[in-house]
Amino acid sequence: MINLRKPVVFFDLETTGVAPDHDRIVDLAFLRRDPDGREDVFASLVDPGMPIPAEATAVHHITNQMVRGQPAFAALAPKLLDFIGDADLAGFGIVRFDVPMLTAEFRRAGITFTTASRSLVDALTIFHRMEPRNLTAAYKMYCGKSLEDAHRAEADMRASSDVLWAQLERYPDLPKDMAGLAAFCQERDSSGVDGQGKLVWRNGKAAFNFGKHRTLTLEEVARKEPGYLEWLMKAERTTPELARICSDALMGKFPAKPAGKAP
Repeated sequence: MINLRKPVVFFDLETTGVAPDHDRIVDLAFLRRDPDGREDVFASLVDPGMPIPAEATAVHHITNQMVRGQPAFAALAPKLLDFIGDADLAGFGIVRFDVPMLTAEFRRAGITFTTASRSLVDALTIFHRMEPRNLTAAYKMYCGKSLEDAHRAEADMRASSDVLWAQLERYPDLPKDMAGLAAFCQERDSSGVDGQGKLVWRNGKAAFNFGKHRTLTLEEVARKEPGYLEWLMKAERTTPELARICSDALMGKFPAKPAGKAP
């Protein structure tokens, strides 16, 4: 189905979080496929050398007890580098997450790992480009019809109505009242403190997920650099929700993780 001129390695990582400069790998799996069709697998749990946040365990179900006694990444790195060799890399979502994380871990192990001479194929990118997420695509998917006069107000309005009724038929678990549907639409990623995910839960505390203070808790930043929160409150792209959270933090009030939230 594809002409391989050299090996390709598919891989996936599970980690303590999403910041390559702070977080660590706890589970890794690599599948190498050679041009002749032969396949080989390199997989292992990894001791990250740090506690796994409860929020991360809720996602991948890997606990501190599971990684205790497992090899550190530095111990696996030479064999893993040899396993990958000069292969191209592929996976799902690897460009934005797995490749930067893997590169950072190799660097911490004193090994230079580069993708400069490798082809990177990300199935997530292919998925997004081949399966458009717009009203025309939704109308085709849910209603089995082509949307004529797309981007004219009346046509789009009627199509959106048909799509919603079709979704209610297809997904019986959806709420059957407007208030319930509105609440469903407003649900956010349970790892996020705010609606944009600028802050995430880390060991039960709100932590930055962007910028120069990424991975630091809101409480730490409020204590060490309150001026940053003051600047952030006035920044053009800061939402009213995030501005309020920053304002509360400057007064010593910090978000409390809602009871019952898994991540």
